[in-house]
Amino acid sequence: MHLYLALTLQVLWTGVCQAAMQHYPATWGHYDVCKSQVYSDEGLTWDYMACQPEAADMTKYLKVMLDPPNITCGNPPETYCALENPYMCNNECDASTEELAHPPELMFDIEGRNPTTFWQSTSWKRYPKALLVNITLSWNKTIELTDDIVLTFESGRPEQMVLEKSLDYGRTWQPYQFYATDCLDAFTMEPKTVQDLTQHTLLDIICTEDYSRGYVWKYDKTVRFEIKDRFALFAGPRLHNMASLYGQLDTTKNLRDFFTITDLRIRLLRPATGATMVDENNLSRYFYAISDIKVQGRCKCNLHANSCVFDKEKLSCECEHNTTGPDCGRCKRNYQGRAWSAGSYLPIPKGTANICIPNNIGPVIAPQVALSTAPSVHVANRKRARVCDNELMRCQNGGVCISNVRCNCPSAYTGLLCEKPRCESGLGGCRGADSGQPPLRPPSSFGPLLLLLGSALL
Repeated sequence: MHLYLALTLQVLWTGVCQAAMQHYPATWGHYDVCKSQVYSDEGLTWDYMACQPEAADMTKYLKVMLDPPNITCGNPPETYCALENPYMCNNECDASTEELAHPPELMFDIEGRNPTTFWQSTSWKRYPKALLVNITLSWNKTIELTDDIVLTFESGRPEQMVLEKSLDYGRTWQPYQFYATDCLDAFTMEPKTVQDLTQHTLLDIICTEDYSRGYVWKYDKTVRFEIKDRFALFAGPRLHNMASLYGQLDTTKNLRDFFTITDLRIRLLRPATGATMVDENNLSRYFYAISDIKVQGRCKCNLHANSCVFDKEKLSCECEHNTTGPDCGRCKRNYQGRAWSAGSYLPIPKGTANICIPNNIGPVIAPQVALSTAPSVHVANRKRARVCDNELMRCQNGGVCISNVRCNCPSAYTGLLCEKPRCESGLGGCRGADSGQPPLRPPSSFGPLLLLLGSALL
């Protein structure tokens, strides 16, 4: 009897835990399927969904450029001293010797090697002229960032630095974040941290002093641009509520663009000095050295592709939904029956595909309008525009195709194929309380399971 009761309690408790966990399904945020075959009253049909590629290490696909081009150490060979010990001068850089060279490629190689590999600049031998270096990372493709950008320095973190982004392949640049030991002195900005940001100030450009300490903190090697902390302002501390984040990205273009790039630029403005005064008698202590750069993200495919290929030194989306282009940014030929539109994350969890439809699909002709404007003989002979069917042009979000001429949409959706949430046209978009979108709630099976558990205990 006791064993039976114990087994019953274990099964019920497992069910309770699973029900509680379903509030944050693992599939949220994946959108890894573009279409699937489903059975309906009229047979096997396609169900189209918003989709995107999985996140990946984007440093495998970039091109790096340094300015000035001759800023890398080793030509001519040079000996360097340790920042924390000016008498320890046993580090040599020689571009002609593989073991002593420090080319830019070593910022992106496999970490964990012993000794550590890193790119290194020339020393600050022209002091007091500033030691300025621009490191530009280019993808020739639109990228959506999904995790923190992390730089690992081997020479002490720079005392002044700017991280910049471009959305137009390097033609124009905007700052992402400023870094300094003294933000007021370096950039006339009040120092802040990402924890000072709110949902309303998330797009603010800040200067932080968290990552610019000198040699006293020599074991603090990393400099970050915190993507996940910004995501957490909408998705919660552990990013459990991705539905909220995707809803914001869907309805706020500036927010979506903030996490989108084609290029990154690291502007190194002043190396670590470890003191208030520069030792002019030993300038070989001052230089930049970076052992690793991490950029995690995915190809931007406008929610019309779930894979991205790297071919002929270029990234490109493998487009679905009758779209084409590097970013799936236009409709294919003969599929321009309506204007192209990006997919939508809403409604959770499948989103809206917004597929491109064939050219022979015209506007919906309401029967009552046709009857009132033409003789009956012409109405009888008129060929109605084909708007929907149960294969390619399937009504979305639960809509029902009526005689192939229109979709009968649920109350919360509108559009030719019920592809648009009706709340988009309302005040406040899809974020308002009266948006018509069903609220996200934990599964309703949680309460009955607790009652069963209580009964078993009795």
